[in-house]
Amino acid sequence: MTRVLEGRTAIITGANQGLGLAIARAYVVSGASVLLCARGMDGLEHARAELAAQAEVNQLVAAQVADVSQMDDVARLIATARELFPQIHILVNNAGVYGPKGLLEEVDWAEWVRACEINLFGSVIMCRAVLPHFKQHRYGKIIQLSGGGATNPLPRLSAYAASKAAMVRFAETLAEEVRGDYIDVNAIAPGALNTRLLDEVLTAGPDQVGKDFYERALKQKAQGGAPLDMGAQLAVFLASAESDGITGKLISAVWDPWQELTSHRDDLQKTDVYTLRRIVPKDRGLDWG
Repeated sequence: MTRVLEGRTAIITGANQGLGLAIARAYVVSGASVLLCARGMDGLEHARAELAAQAEVNQLVAAQVADVSQMDDVARLIATARELFPQIHILVNNAGVYGPKGLLEEVDWAEWVRACEINLFGSVIMCRAVLPHFKQHRYGKIIQLSGGGATNPLPRLSAYAASKAAMVRFAETLAEEVRGDYIDVNAIAPGALNTRLLDEVLTAGPDQVGKDFYERALKQKAQGGAPLDMGAQLAVFLASAESDGITGKLISAVWDPWQELTSHRDDLQKTDVYTLRRIVPKDRGLDWG
């Protein structure tokens, strides 16, 4: 990997484990300085120490506890980043939870709302807090982590599905708001990952998550799932200067040819490729409607 993020700085949420940690690791290897955050210290200091050992002299690796759904926590996090870094270049909104598992009318309502607070509101609050800085410098990269719930129904995981779909449309909308400020906003679909979220599904069992989803999770666990590095490398690309001008897209780390997107920049800017859209009858070869 080349050091395509040399001199850049990033805030990465949910960076103490899983994909967030993999992205942070890829950023450090690519030359970036990073500020990691998670809701608790559990694993966060270990992650910071691991990455600091890989960093070069001109790189900074810092960590701070923050709940992205709490505006005061986020304000303190951004204040720390501005103290540490002369400029913030990248925000990675990775923090997320599955939320309650089960039928909508049976799950705990407070847990349902809490999942939306973390997955959706947390991303919005982080963006609100960092945008004035990005606009001041007329440059920024915002990277949202999507999931299967953004593009497919997920019965018995309704809070997760609804919040992830809303987050992608929020990213598409924000991308248009800030296009003139040279701020790129994109979402990543990292693929089916073998992380703590998969373990939660297996622990919950078929009665809570449904027989089909549970069996898919068992198969994924056995086969290994999508490599974390694929999502991490896409996050590096979207944080780099090479991707400047690519914005408002939901890109699959596994299925899309993202390594070639710079040669299709004009097409991406002029079309609705890699966006959420409504399917009409003619899209499926039907002659009605």
